[in-house]
Amino acid sequence: MTLRKKIILFSSVFMLLVIAISHTAIYFLFYRTASNGEIDQLQIQADALVEAIGENNSLSEEAMGELLKGYLPANGIIRIINETENDVLPVQARSQRYTDLGVNYTTSETSRIVQDDSESHFAIIEKPIIWQNGDIVTVHIANELVYLDETIGSLTYVLFFSSAVLLIPTIIASVVLSRFLLTPIQKLKDTMRRNIHNKNWQKIDIESRFKDENWEKSDVKKRNKDEIYEMEITFNEMIDSLKENFEKQEAFVSNASHELKTPIQIIKSYAQLIERQGKKRPELLDESVGAIDSEADRMQKLVEQLLLLAKHKNENKKQEINIREVVEQVIQTFQKAYPDREIQFDAKASDYKTFGNIDQIKQIPYILIENALKYSEEAILIKMRIDTDTGKIEIQFKDDGEGIAMEEQEKIFDRFYRVDRARNRETGGTGLGLAIAKEIIEIHGGEITVESEVGQGSAFTWTLLK
Repeated sequence: MTLRKKIILFSSVFMLLVIAISHTAIYFLFYRTASNGEIDQLQIQADALVEAIGENNSLSEEAMGELLKGYLPANGIIRIINETENDVLPVQARSQRYTDLGVNYTTSETSRIVQDDSESHFAIIEKPIIWQNGDIVTVHIANELVYLDETIGSLTYVLFFSSAVLLIPTIIASVVLSRFLLTPIQKLKDTMRRNIHNKNWQKIDIESRFKDENWEKSDVKKRNKDEIYEMEITFNEMIDSLKENFEKQEAFVSNASHELKTPIQIIKSYAQLIERQGKKRPELLDESVGAIDSEADRMQKLVEQLLLLAKHKNENKKQEINIREVVEQVIQTFQKAYPDREIQFDAKASDYKTFGNIDQIKQIPYILIENALKYSEEAILIKMRIDTDTGKIEIQFKDDGEGIAMEEQEKIFDRFYRVDRARNRETGGTGLGLAIAKEIIEIHGGEITVESEVGQGSAFTWTLLK
């Protein structure tokens, strides 16, 4: 069953139940009120009859019959029965069929509504009185509720008609509502299908244009910002995000393929050179083995960094870290590896504790110090402080290298982007280091910025939460 049919069916059935319950309540409330009114009216007549019988208890049977006729209801019957349920006086009735109504001898007053075989309703009052001979008899007075039956019948027709009048607009409204709700959903579904088959990253046209009365201008009529509008906005944002990620993925795969293709080709060329001339020219072996080893190292580093990028997205185990100790450990590692290079560390005494994944955090100073060592010849300065305004930890890595042009600074954090490809080839760079550093920093809620001028060196500032 389609969603449109479900909406129509649910709203129609729900409205039908509401109508049935409310109309049933109206019916029984009206019937009870009207029947109680009839009972009260007949009760007055019965009280008057009993009073008249008591005042004229010595009348003859014929005179008493005439008395009963004076109190006979318009559509009813009066009977007086003894303990054996036999009539004490002749029955007074407007119609012979009223004599078929059941009577009960009773010594207490009763009142009720009954229905005969023809489904006509009667109000019945039964009252005990003391008869001329001293016996207790029962006065039975009943009246057919003709007008009540007619009114109830009319009410039934009115309720059925009003049910139809209410139900039909409900069905129409549910159809309109389902169309209103499902049209944008259908449009969303069609757009998703086109994106799946055509891969054109099509978005939903949220704003509809209409022509005004002058026909010369067109305006934009914006829909109400309801949940469907928000859904369409979210869908368009998702399409933009998917498109951006897909393009980045394509660029990533293309760049990775390109980066791997070059060392593979070099290794293959040197291997073919050894095969062709290695036996005749032994001096080529050292050159070829060195080149193959160098390119293999570069491939290994590239693959490790690619795996590192994927690994960062899956690892999110955090613990308390003293970031100063982490930076000092990385500095000591580089000073042992590069004893001829100077790395200055300036950090005021303070609490540099934060939360994060220590294996990921260590990668950041490692990447930034390694870049500084590659692209500068002088000492590297690392400053660490806590911003008194924000309470955040700021770590700055400053070198005196060639610097980065303004138009290049926004791109250096992209994967595989290198400012100087020729020089990066010599230094063994892959263009992934800063991308990895930025990704780790953003995972931990921090940010990284760069300040640089060509010929004046660069300063990378890493800001992280305490």
